[in-house]
Amino acid sequence: MSEQSADQRHEEQLRGGATTAGVGAYLLHRAKPHLPPWLGVVGLGIAGTAANLAWEDSVGAGVGLTLSSVALTAATWWAGRSTSAQRRLHSAVTVAAGSAWLTGAALCGPLSGPLPDLYAMGGAVAALSWNVRMVMRRNPDATGEGSGDKGLLEKVGLARTRLGTPKIEPNKLTVPYALPAGEATNDDVSRALPRIASALDVPTTAVRFRPDPDSARKGELVVVPEDMLREVIWYPGPSAPGGSIAEPLVIGVYDDGQELRLTLPQAIHLLVMGVTGSGKTEAALDVMAEVLTRRDVAVWLSDPKRGQDLGEAFDACDWVVTTQDGAALMIAAFEAVVPARQLWLGSHGYRSWEPAAASRQADPAHTCREDGTACGCPGMPYLIGWFEEAANTLRAVDDDAFTGIAQEARSAGASLVLSMQRASGYQISTDTRASLPSALCMGVDERDAAFALPSDVLEAGANPGAWGNKRPGYCYLVSAGIEEGLWSTPSRTFRNNPVTLEWVAREFAPVRMPMDAVTAEAAATVAGQVYTDRKGPQGSGGPAVEDDDVRTGEPMVDPEDAGIDPSVELPEADDADHAPMFAAVAGTTPDDPKAAMEEILRAFEAEGRMVVQTKDFMDYCDRIGRSRPWVAAELGRLGREGRLVPASGHKYRIIPTLTPA
Repeated sequence: MSEQSADQRHEEQLRGGATTAGVGAYLLHRAKPHLPPWLGVVGLGIAGTAANLAWEDSVGAGVGLTLSSVALTAATWWAGRSTSAQRRLHSAVTVAAGSAWLTGAALCGPLSGPLPDLYAMGGAVAALSWNVRMVMRRNPDATGEGSGDKGLLEKVGLARTRLGTPKIEPNKLTVPYALPAGEATNDDVSRALPRIASALDVPTTAVRFRPDPDSARKGELVVVPEDMLREVIWYPGPSAPGGSIAEPLVIGVYDDGQELRLTLPQAIHLLVMGVTGSGKTEAALDVMAEVLTRRDVAVWLSDPKRGQDLGEAFDACDWVVTTQDGAALMIAAFEAVVPARQLWLGSHGYRSWEPAAASRQADPAHTCREDGTACGCPGMPYLIGWFEEAANTLRAVDDDAFTGIAQEARSAGASLVLSMQRASGYQISTDTRASLPSALCMGVDERDAAFALPSDVLEAGANPGAWGNKRPGYCYLVSAGIEEGLWSTPSRTFRNNPVTLEWVAREFAPVRMPMDAVTAEAAATVAGQVYTDRKGPQGSGGPAVEDDDVRTGEPMVDPEDAGIDPSVELPEADDADHAPMFAAVAGTTPDDPKAAMEEILRAFEAEGRMVVQTKDFMDYCDRIGRSRPWVAAELGRLGREGRLVPASGHKYRIIPTLTPA
């Protein structure tokens, strides 16, 4: 049987029926807790009378009783060293007074001189003082002063803090507190958290606090004494198979057993951060596996690791790139699709994306027709731009490449997911970091913690720097839609593996909707054939990347070269072999510089190379009979005409054109 609390015992003492017997039982229950001091007084009188009969006028007994009184008082003081100062003093005074009266009664008689009066008045006062103390001990508003809590709070610099009634849950203690007015603030509690953890002998991540948003001195202390996250939990499977991306993604558990839920449309843009070995890859597998089981979402994936971790998801993504140039092109395409998606959503009466926008528009409230009848337009899926190893991408593009997208994408039904090992000031600008409002932070270097999580979350007790790579999967999730008190609560993502992604990509292919025409056309205006010639999730063999797909294991041979025997000697060259590679466009002459340059650009587009460098053009100078100054001048002209736009470094991005130049 579990031990009853003082309140439970008190309630039982108040029980009684309405009959005479019940009233008597009630009075007896009310009196019982207060009887021990009075019984002690009665016992003292009996002991004094008996001692007088045995030792009256005995000098030896007088000396012995006096020494015994002193010894008993000293023992009481020593035994009370672990209690509060008030209780220790009260006990010692009571024992000293009682033993002194007993000595006088034994030697002179209990009815001699003032002894009867001292017994009657002193005994009653002593008993009543203990009764009062018992009543005050039940005060539900007790502050912790006069108990062992006071010593702990004094040690950590929070003396005179009032503690409320604690809430006890399995492996969790929540205690309301109120700091002394005008003497301390919640910032003092934040600074005291490591000392509280030390006093309780628990890890620093086991103690946190939740400040009251309406008070500068009130809040709750939360202590989780046992690390319940040590046990590995494997990914249990899709939390909402075939559901909407607007429903939460369940990716792990908190240390109190609650599900770790991430809702991407509420999170808007997510930074996934963690050092090598911190479990960041498994967290990505959890999120990606959940995303790809939803019906109304499309994913663009930039993976410089070329499928090492997320390769099994390639077939389920609408577009995949694996190089820095490809990532830069995807970012530019993302910038182009945001206004196009905003225009479509606005014309159909949506202030922002919602699940209804992904369905065929059969509701007159969401029509683009002026007559107000249902337009029946195909729906628009939510778009996620996922950038693995985003630090590599940021080195290849402008530092603030994501800032503009992040500020506009929410209303367009699009989110960015940036995964990187260190979100420090050396890797990502302050503006870009500020545009990523949500964070899934694994173990990090202590120096990077301030860049990974908001300051108020760190002040509340979050400490990802304490994990590093020693606690794989441990994380903090900061996102809109999650109770703020959980932002500083440790959690752990599910254990996962690529086999899950392979299964999800295959089994949920019929569920996922294709990319809408509006987004696809806007992307094609920037990426051209790199996007239009991709093999999307509904195509054969999965989406194409912008470089050779080495995962297939097939020999990389062009179809027209399949019949060539490499062991046969090459034929003698003839004059035709020295003809320029690029012929003039019909209706022009070889001296037409615009036609020659346009042929080069279209050749690049046919190869799927939408990001090129100056040296790529220089390689063809001799073949087209042009000088290097001519190429430089033509690049300037194309830049002014908008056919080329600067990319990172000395690179240019080709802007597709549907008509000949």
